[in-house]
Order: sequence, then structure tokens, then C-alpha cells
Amino acid sequence: MNFGARRAASPDPFPGQVVHRRMTIQHSVQGSGKPLLLVHGLGSTRAAWSLVAPALAGQRELILPDLPGHGASPAEPDSGTFEGLVRSFDEWLDAEGLAGIDMVGSSMGARLVLEMARRGRTRAAVALDPGGFWQGWERGFIDVSLTASVALLRVLRGALPALGHNAIARTALLPQLSAHPWALDGDTVETELQSFADTPTFDALIKDLAYGPLQPGPAAPGSGPVTIGWGRHDRLCLPAQATRAQAAFPGSRLHWFENSGHFPQWDEPDATMALILEAVG
Repeated sequence: MNFGARRAASPDPFPGQVVHRRMTIQHSVQGSGKPLLLVHGLGSTRAAWSLVAPALAGQRELILPDLPGHGASPAEPDSGTFEGLVRSFDEWLDAEGLAGIDMVGSSMGARLVLEMARRGRTRAAVALDPGGFWQGWERGFIDVSLTASVALLRVLRGALPALGHNAIARTALLPQLSAHPWALDGDTVETELQSFADTPTFDALIKDLAYGPLQPGPAAPGSGPVTIGWGRHDRLCLPAQATRAQAAFPGSRLHWFENSGHFPQWDEPDATMALILEAVG
């Protein structure tokens, strides 16, 4: 499958920071201190961390990649599968000398971080509302709801800048991802909606993630602690899946974001920063 055709990448969400181009994964670096890797979710880019990255960069050196087929990173032939992303990410860690550092992930990126912990490739691992723990009817729900959502965004592509800055439109478009979409930053929402619509591997990844195998555990011996954060109001990766994730990774800590949906870094950015710094400290 060829996922190479795509629109021009959006501007770097962190202007003025160092941007690295090696292999297929482009990434930016900001801040100073011990390195901390932040991994975005399906259809997103490193801009997903824009509400928490500036403060985190005051204490850690942040590495923010665009996964293959997302943002500024071109897709590889197998980037429409989770295993393909795992392969690319694992090779990139070795190429950049990043294996064994602290990692934080969101959604699909959280599952990717858990997979790295399972392989013994992380120090501390923080997984925010990870995918890969759905069962039964939840699989079809993930497939149908996300497929319909991204199809709608593509139809509305030209209007997304205006919709992202309209509280009523945000409320209608983002109930699965946010507990209070009307209160979100318009620029953040516009960037995310455009990215969802533009990601060429989105449809293939939805099918692969929804109907593929569950995420196995546990973390490899010698890996750092695993912290799993979950929004009480997550309407995409339902809260019942949190206990499955914790069971797959015995000894992990489960933290609930009481006022958050699928993206705690959107709904509770201060609490998200506090959890990350505590977990990797």
C-alpha cells in the first residue's frame, strides 16, 4: 500500500526549536535536562503536546517526533499497521540513541510506549489513555466511530479553521476526545482537526488497531515504572479498558483524570504535567 501522497506538512508547532531529519521520522527538540520522549496518537502530530510542552521543557529536554505517515514524517510501506509503526519507531530509537529513556505517549502513542516497555526499551513509561485494550463490540465501535469522524472532517476540510475556533462546532465534533470541547483552545483544535483529515494512513490504521491483537504485557525486567493515566470521561477508549491495561502490566500505577476525556493533555494540562513529572522523576 502506498501512503506517500499527502499534503504539505503544517508549520512546526514549536518554532525556533531544533528540528532533526533522520530516517523517516522527523522530530523537534526543546528544553534542557534529562531527555523525555513525547509520542502523539493516531492522526495527530507533535503539536498534540503544545499545551504541556513549554512547561515540561523547563525541566526536561523534550524529544517530539512525528510518527511515520503523520505530520512532517513520510509514511513507509508498512506505516498503515501498528507493527509497522513499532518497527520504524524501534529502529529510530537506535539510530538516535534514545533507547532506554523516559517516554510518554497519548492514545496510539501510549500503546507504542507500552510496547517499548514490554521490549525493555524504556526507562519510566507514561501511557495516557492507551489503545489496544478493547474487546468485543468495542472493536466495531472504534472502527465505525473513527472512520465516520475522519470522513466528515475531510468533507469539511475547507471549513476546519473556522470550526476549530467555534465553541459550538468544537462541541459537536469532539465529544469522543474531550470532556469539555467548548473550552478548548481554538488553535490547538484547528491544528488537530487538520491533521486528522490529512493523515494518509488514518483509515488503514483504524482497521488494523480495531481488529488486531490486544496489546500484550508485561514490562520487561529492568524497565522503569509504568504509569497509566485515564480520563474518567473517555468516550473513545472507554474507562473499563483501564483495568485491562493495568492487568496486562502488573505493578503499573493507574491514575484517573477526573475531569478529562481521551486527551488529558487537552482537558487537564496542569494535572497531566504533574503526573508526567512525578512518574518520570
